[in-house]
Amino acid sequence: MTFWHYTIFFLCLSAGLCLPGSTGAAEGPETVVLLHGLGRTTRSMAFLEGRFAGAGYTVFNISYPSRKEKIETLVEMLLEKLQARNVEGTGRLHFVTHSLGGILVRAYLVANRPTNLGRVVMLSPPNKGSEVVDFFAANFLFGYFFGPAATELRTGPDSLPNRLGPADYEVGIITGRRTIDPISSWMIEGEDDGRISIEQARLEGMTDFRVVEASHAFIMKKGNVADEVISFLQHGRFSYPGKNGAKIE
Repeated sequence: MTFWHYTIFFLCLSAGLCLPGSTGAAEGPETVVLLHGLGRTTRSMAFLEGRFAGAGYTVFNISYPSRKEKIETLVEMLLEKLQARNVEGTGRLHFVTHSLGGILVRAYLVANRPTNLGRVVMLSPPNKGSEVVDFFAANFLFGYFFGPAATELRTGPDSLPNRLGPADYEVGIITGRRTIDPISSWMIEGEDDGRISIEQARLEGMTDFRVVEASHAFIMKKGNVADEVISFLQHGRFSYPGKNGAKIE
């Protein structure tokens, strides 16, 4: 190496351009966006919000009217809220979702992929729809109480979740196999969390998958789940199989 080669090399190092894995993305504190599920509020994600803040992340726990609008409109609302927070002007941007929130993020990323997108973790997502929705969707009262977004979560090939396509980004999925709703579980084939079967939570292209002893309603409030989410955000994988729940291949 000549003197000038060394000079250029050290200038590169000082600018962070020659570091392994450097992509030129915006640097700064990493951000986690939380999205609650159908009929829930930001309070349902408060436990995770505290855990992520304690781990050093900037956290935005975002509310949206899950029972009042179609998914397309909810995605537009999400876009406006993220733009208002200038999330693309920070370090890596992660998403952690519960239930319907996972479908919103999938739909959002189809047309609005942030340049600083980090990783996505979905808790109990109806990625292939919900058999409970199949059972009730034709009932007027179901649509009245749960709203238009809920009726879009059918399991058919033309349903919105199944039209969104596979993931082409890093996504980890955690779902449960414990139910507190035997009536809903009766409608679902295979093991389930009271709303979503294990199979319906899967997503083509997912990076990692974990099943834990938790119900759909309370999976986001469990400490071992928070540990697993942080593991995925930091390393791109969940912890070793068997530590906090069986991993299904």
